[in-house]
Amino acid sequence: MEYGFTTAAYVVAAVLFIQSLGGLSGQESAKRAVWYGIVGMALAVLATVTGPGAGNWVLSLVMIAIGGSIGWVVAQRVQMTEMPQLVAAMHSLVGLAAVFIGYNAHLEAAFVAGTPEDQRHLLEGFAAILAHKAPVELTILRIEVFLGVFIGAVTFTGSVIAYGKLAGKVDGKAKKLPGGHLLNAGAALGSVLMLVIYLQTASVMALIVMTLLAFFIGYHLIMGIGGADMPVVVSMLNSYSGWAAAAIGFSLSNDLLIVVGALVGSSGAILSYIMCKAMNRSFISVILGGFGSTTGPAMEISGEQIAIDTDGVAAALNEADSIVIIPGYGMAVAQAQQAVSELTRKLRAKGKNVRFAIHPVAGRLPGHMNVLLAEAKVPYDIVLEMDEINEDFPSTDVAIVIGSNDIVNPAAQEDPNSPIAGMPVLECWKAKQVFVSKRGQGTGYSGIENPLFYKENTRMFYGDAKKSLDALLPLID
Repeated sequence: MEYGFTTAAYVVAAVLFIQSLGGLSGQESAKRAVWYGIVGMALAVLATVTGPGAGNWVLSLVMIAIGGSIGWVVAQRVQMTEMPQLVAAMHSLVGLAAVFIGYNAHLEAAFVAGTPEDQRHLLEGFAAILAHKAPVELTILRIEVFLGVFIGAVTFTGSVIAYGKLAGKVDGKAKKLPGGHLLNAGAALGSVLMLVIYLQTASVMALIVMTLLAFFIGYHLIMGIGGADMPVVVSMLNSYSGWAAAAIGFSLSNDLLIVVGALVGSSGAILSYIMCKAMNRSFISVILGGFGSTTGPAMEISGEQIAIDTDGVAAALNEADSIVIIPGYGMAVAQAQQAVSELTRKLRAKGKNVRFAIHPVAGRLPGHMNVLLAEAKVPYDIVLEMDEINEDFPSTDVAIVIGSNDIVNPAAQEDPNSPIAGMPVLECWKAKQVFVSKRGQGTGYSGIENPLFYKENTRMFYGDAKKSLDALLPLID
């Protein structure tokens, strides 16, 4: 009976997770999709703690209560601007869990191996399953454990470094130790050697050495990637955490963990590919090379940044018919999405055509800007992707850039030596007028100067985005 319920619950949970992923692809269905995921996870937890081999009820309930309480507190305190680093932190926990579960599986296998044959029928739980495995099956188990621990360890330290870079606790610039690529390759080869030893001897020392090497790979790999590539890194680590979960699912013979891990791993990999394509970069170059490799000196920028006051921006908006707003991470930092939404409402009430242009890697997390605008109740139908709106800039009266830098940088097209050369960008400089809401004259997260700020049709609207827009709103008549 309990096997039947667990199997049925796992099937339903898997379907809900698939529905959740499918729904998250659209803003209109995203809220419903989140609930699919919540219900699916609750069902999966219930089936696990009540299914075959379950026990330690008090401890399980205490752990669920503690974990749920921490999650609730974190969800209440974390701002939308901190979502990228929160996601990275969550990935690190998945990786660490995979490491712990892998070691637990190894210890149980070692315990079973040391148990006399005539006493193995007394074993319970996972140990009882291991006691009935053939030698070939135990070898396969070691491979699964090894892969789960390796991927989990890489995910753990990589996610910790990604969190540090996104949170500003670690320098966002790409940094490698001398002989960086050789060190990574040496650590990878050392891990393969440990796999051979582990398969032959089942030595815990081989597992420990591999874990330390994997910790180093995760650390050094992400340290060598620049801040502008962090959105790709976050989705890549999401993929890693999924594959780690799938590997551990095979070790534990848990079908749901295998399915969910495969879903997360494949969706994260696909998202990483889409984002690399949006940046005109290969996935391998991002992971191995990081951001910022150039072939020569960058193009010199001439001219000066010309400022404009609130009255000037208001006058231009009142006269304009077509307006495109380009949000970026600066809007999130200033928490200006509500002011942007109100500005949009007032302009549309005057009959003006107002739309939003979203770059695939705007912000520091895929979909970051879409979530902020949805939170501020900006209509979904006027939020357009880069490919849908780029051709419309020449016929646009005013383009407003709010806290964006690299995604509107014309150097991507004009300077072959730029670190972002070839990257598809929003061609807002083709609009009749461009207003850039920016705190100061500094560069963006990647540290690259932007020629847009010096063009003749660009005016710099300096100041905190929220305060600037709040001052602008009463002047829209």
